[in-house]
Amino acid sequence: MSLREIGKHINETSPQKIKHHLLQLEKNGLIQMDRLAKVMVKTRPGLLTPKSSLLAIPILGTANCGPAAAYAEQEAQGYLRVSGKLLSKKKGIFAIKASGHSMNRANINGLSVEDGDYVLVDPTFTSVRNGDYVLSIIDGMANIKRYFKDSDNQRIILLSESSASFSPIFIHRDDMDNYLVNGKVIQVIKKPKTAWSKFKKFVYRDSPNYQ
Repeated sequence: MSLREIGKHINETSPQKIKHHLLQLEKNGLIQMDRLAKVMVKTRPGLLTPKSSLLAIPILGTANCGPAAAYAEQEAQGYLRVSGKLLSKKKGIFAIKASGHSMNRANINGLSVEDGDYVLVDPTFTSVRNGDYVLSIIDGMANIKRYFKDSDNQRIILLSESSASFSPIFIHRDDMDNYLVNGKVIQVIKKPKTAWSKFKKFVYRDSPNYQ
């Protein structure tokens, strides 16, 4: 149905309001929309289908693993399908795509954070401790770093863990109005590597644009 046709069923004349609420339902994992097939499916919260064990985790943009130069998005850009058995916490988390190489020697449950990986963030984690990996928002920009509070000098230090040399980021107490810890990084979903590259070559090798 069109947005106007959906509106007739609930006595709503504004297509934009219908669109807004559909996007909110999708963001919260209550429906799944296939825009190409023009199909909408109702789901249980956080799950793809009633019989599925896959979680639909909203992807809220990209974060730098270096200087804070990528905006954190407010609305879901898509959903990461992850088996619930891979996660200890299953509700309220969201995903961020990592950009850059300044955390390629991090150790989050034994995994580093490389360019193109997804990190899963728990925004309800309020008591951040020294050594935690966090998603920070600096002047509206998203950044993945290791957190340390330097009380003696009244500042927060955000450290890189990389094979290259990256300077720390120092946040003074007086600049806290422009700084926010948006959550603790609890897991890393590694991007496909060798197998995905081989698959792409197999699929696209006969394409005239293949390189």
